[in-house]
Amino acid sequence: MPNNTRDILNKYNIRLDKNKSQNYLIDNNKLNNILNHADIQSNETILEIGAGIGTLTIPMAKKALKVIAIEKDPIISEILRDRIVQENITNIEVINEDALKIDFPHFDKVVSNLPYQISSPITFKLLEYDFKKAVLMYQLEFAKRMNAKYDTKEYSRLSVALYFRADIEIIDTLPPKAFLPQPKVNSAVIELIPKKEVTLNKLFDDVTRALFQHRNKKAKKALIQSSHEINYDKKELKNILEDIDSELLENKVFKLSPEEILEISTILGDKL
Repeated sequence: MPNNTRDILNKYNIRLDKNKSQNYLIDNNKLNNILNHADIQSNETILEIGAGIGTLTIPMAKKALKVIAIEKDPIISEILRDRIVQENITNIEVINEDALKIDFPHFDKVVSNLPYQISSPITFKLLEYDFKKAVLMYQLEFAKRMNAKYDTKEYSRLSVALYFRADIEIIDTLPPKAFLPQPKVNSAVIELIPKKEVTLNKLFDDVTRALFQHRNKKAKKALIQSSHEINYDKKELKNILEDIDSELLENKVFKLSPEEILEISTILGDKL
């Protein structure tokens, strides 16, 4: 299927737009690796975001009960519909919408070559739903940040936010030549399995965001300088932090483990 991508695009006179992350997978081995890791069963409904012309959609439909294919570009979505009719496939639902703006129907797994510019918001949106697992493609540098360990250069707000919400593993990397047109970055495929029981206090995400605006500073200073992120007056927050006896606040942000950041947010929650 990926090998005839050029023919399909030529047939419909389509020029792909890199600015829309329209980089289509053309490497059969990489495609098969994604499908193998997805382990699609005949009773499963698969969600795909950024379906394109059906590179993943059509082979997944041959394994799944149903594929829900979301494609924002109206021209590309019509091409996908046309291909589905031509191949007499009846278990694909094409949704021509912005994936960030709609509610997703029920799905068991999500398998997607994601548009890279929505990587972060779409990942957190997916984690609001109950599903078994995801096999997703991201820019390699983004994927590295998703499961980075503390005290590393990749460690970020994203690493902390996802740590408590999902188990994440990079299962493959892809060079630019695996796509048409070729992106300027390397890519990675990750396997994401949601953690079923996530107990985070109300301040956790705000505190994490505040801290990582100043990842190389001590936690106390970072929180004071980003007090607006937790909707608190800077002077009042400074006074509260001065009264907290915790060595954690004297550590640099990038050296704090996710558990320690959760502890800081719990302490603050009790004080504010």
